[in-house]
Amino acid sequence: MSAIADVSGLVAVVTGGASGIGKGIAQRLVERGAHVVIADVEQDPLSAAATEMGALGVRTDVSDAASVQALADQVVDRFRKVHLVFNNAGVGPESSIADMTLADWKWILDVNLYGVIHGVHTFLPLLKKHGEPAYIVNTSSMGGFVADMPGLGAYATTKFAITALTEALACELEREGSTVGAAVLAPGTVRSNIANSLRTRPAEANSGSFVQNDISRNEELAKLRWLDPTAVGDIVLAALARGETHIVTHPEWYPMVAERNTAIEAAFNRAAAPTSPTTPV
Repeated sequence: MSAIADVSGLVAVVTGGASGIGKGIAQRLVERGAHVVIADVEQDPLSAAATEMGALGVRTDVSDAASVQALADQVVDRFRKVHLVFNNAGVGPESSIADMTLADWKWILDVNLYGVIHGVHTFLPLLKKHGEPAYIVNTSSMGGFVADMPGLGAYATTKFAITALTEALACELEREGSTVGAAVLAPGTVRSNIANSLRTRPAEANSGSFVQNDISRNEELAKLRWLDPTAVGDIVLAALARGETHIVTHPEWYPMVAERNTAIEAAFNRAAAPTSPTTPV
């Protein structure tokens, strides 16, 4: 298990780093002395955030493998090596699964899932190459543990996949005794721009069923504990210091996960129970 308590002097890459959780993580890394590269698909917010925190900003479309490779090339050219990669960029529009078009599916999978896949594929060899302690953190969601969220079925599909990818990667790295660790970040309610993520969908592909809904304006959801992105940054860096594989921001939400686990356990118990010839199956 890899653990990194001191990030001073390390090189970190944060996708989706111009706002929200990505920016919060990047800010905390800069404050602790890391060399930080933030990547984002929106140039103006990227430039503003990079100037504000003293980071290098590189415009990147994580859905495009070539764009992520170009990001890695710039990082290596500038800093020679990479220690920390935060695959954080993502979108969160709403639609029922029944109403979604294939173009909807392609867009959300390209950004949320393939964005992470591209990051892992491109940066993992670089993290392994230098043999120093390193970490990949992939941003999932509480929606990567629980899918019972109306309108967010596609979002949860991508986040469940990110959770599985990261858990599998962490197991592989541990078995091989790698100096690289992997963790999945599952944030709850955080003040970010994900409620306006349709703004980044290419115009030619923006004809599907997705709608944008700012859940912070929902009367009931507004009562939940909403974190500032920098608080998430604190939680993430503390988890890396402990060498964790799962990072959660809202422990009070565990009953939702427990309910799902209980339902799965009950299915196994039913399957294990002896049945008589007259018992319907």
